Amino acid sequence: MPGRQGYAVVSCHVERPLDDELWSRYRSLLARRPGGFAIASLMRPPAADEDPELFCARAREAERLGPLGHHTHWTSPTHARPSGGDPAAAVRREGEWLRGQGIEPHFFCGGGWYTDAEVMAAVADLGYADCTATAWRPSYLAPGAARASLAAPAWVRLGDGRRVLELPTTHSLGALSRALPRRLPAVVHVHFHDYELLDRRRVAALLAALLLLAARRIPVCLGALGAEREVEWAELCAG
Repeated sequence: MPGRQGYAVVSCHVERPLDDELWSRYRSLLARRPGGFAIASLMRPPAADEDPELFCARAREAERLGPLGHHTHWTSPTHARPSGGDPAAAVRREGEWLRGQGIEPHFFCGGGWYTDAEVMAAVADLGYADCTATAWRPSYLAPGAARASLAAPAWVRLGDGRRVLELPTTHSLGALSRALPRRLPAVVHVHFHDYELLDRRRVAALLAALLLLAARRIPVCLGALGAEREVEWAELCAG
């Protein structure tokens, strides 16, 4: 859907949904819609020792205030990428649990930007659009670490013939701040983390960046984006 001016979306990786002070700040930001952006909440489901009822209440609240997505941390709440087990099975298990609670995410993002062919198949099983591909290589990843690389929205053709809509993340908050004076892509997808709201300077930077972004790209919600081109999954695989 890129037009003459282009479009922009914003998502938040909600990694600490049970932190009361942080949730209060995040909920206020969602309601405020800075720059006119309906922020997509990509929420980490609760671990075994976390309160599932409180999580569900907050997920439903986020769903009322904007798009809702599923964000997996495979190893622990503070360790995003998988360190064993079956990553795809974990995504399916969490997605089925969420739907069993009456919560309907429409988007997925793998923690630590992790994805692989089996995880993408799980994303297709759950009917999600994916946001795990990035337009840059995260500097903290080891050489050859599993990830996906894509600069603009596209339909990804999986090995079994199914397609997943990929809405790649193009900028972190810091990257957006540096890019705003320069040329921007037609579709900008900026992400931030909920814990950044604990730093007043980061909050000020986020609000300013979104206001400036709204002057250059039309704010839309994540679900408004689509794609015309199609790519094979093998074209996205990157290390």
